[in-house]
Amino acid sequence: MTRTIRTLLLGCALALGASGARAAEGTTSGFPDYVFPPWQDGANNDATDRGLAFTVPEVDVMADFHGSLDDPKLVLFVGGNYFFAMAPLVKAFEGEHPEYKGRLFWETIPPGLLVKQMEAGGVITVGNMTFKVRPDAYFAGLKKVQGLIDDGHLAGPAVPYATNTLTIMVPKDNPAHVASLADLGRPDIKLAMPNPEFEGVARQIKIALGKAGGDALADAVYGAKVKDGSTTLTHIHHRQTPLFLMQGVSQAGVTWQSEAVFQEQVGHPIAHVAIPAADNATAVYAGAMVKGAPHEEAARTWLAFIRSPTALKIFEGYGFKPYGASP
Repeated sequence: MTRTIRTLLLGCALALGASGARAAEGTTSGFPDYVFPPWQDGANNDATDRGLAFTVPEVDVMADFHGSLDDPKLVLFVGGNYFFAMAPLVKAFEGEHPEYKGRLFWETIPPGLLVKQMEAGGVITVGNMTFKVRPDAYFAGLKKVQGLIDDGHLAGPAVPYATNTLTIMVPKDNPAHVASLADLGRPDIKLAMPNPEFEGVARQIKIALGKAGGDALADAVYGAKVKDGSTTLTHIHHRQTPLFLMQGVSQAGVTWQSEAVFQEQVGHPIAHVAIPAADNATAVYAGAMVKGAPHEEAARTWLAFIRSPTALKIFEGYGFKPYGASP
C-alpha cells in the first residue's frame, strides 16, 4: 500500500476511535503487514467503544465481522463482495439516521455460509469464539435472494440495487502475462478461484469461462487444475484471492471487478485484466428482510437506503452500476 493512502486510512481509523493500529511493517512470515487483512485499519468497525485492542495481522484477525454485538439495532448479513464499501455506506446511513449511530453489526462471509449460519439459529464459531446473532436483512445475488424468499428464509419482496461484472485479478505487473480468460487454462498458471459450493460468483465465472473457451476451459479451470493443485479453491474469495496473489501463492484469479478496483485504490500491488463484454457475466445485487427479523423497521430503513442516490454513488466509486442502468 502506498504510504499516502495508508496514512489516510489510518487517519480515518483514528477519527473513528480505532486503536491498535499496526505498529510494524513486517510479520513473522516475512511478508509486509499490509498484505494481511483487515485492510481498512478499523474503518469498517461501527463500535464506538472498542476497549482493548487485540488485532494481530496473520494470527488473530476477524476481518469479516464488523461492529459490536452489544445490543445492536440493525444486523446485516452481507455477501462479502463489497465489504470495502460498507464503511462509507454505514457512515452515510448514520448521517441520515443518527439514531442508529454506533449500533450496526454486519458480517461479510460468502452468501452460502451466511445461509448456513441462519439455519444454525444465528450461531457461528470463528476460531475459539462462538457467538449468536440474528440478522435483520440479507444481501446477495438477486437469484439467491429470491430463492431464499421462496423457501421461507426471507420475507419479500427482493430489493435489487446494483450490478457488477467480472475481471481477472493479477499481481501488479502481471508476471504470468495473463491476457484473457483462455490463459487461465494454461497448466503453468496457478489460480485462486471461488469455491462453487458456497460462493455464488463461481456460477457466473463458469458461465464466463464457457463463453470464452467452451466446456473444455471451464472443466480445465474447475476440474483438471483443481485435481493437480494448480487451482486453489477459496473459502472467502473477496479476501483470499488478493492475499494469495500478494503472497505469491497464485498468479491470477477471477473476482468481481469492484474487488480489484478496491485493491488498486488502497495501493496494494494488485492489477486486473478486463474481460470483454461478450465473455463477461453480470450480477444483480439484491436484499430482503429476514423472516422474523428482530428489528423490522431498521431493516426496512436500510433496504430503502441501499437503493438511494446516496448509496448508489458510493457503489459507483468502486465500479458498480445502479440496477437498471444501461450497460
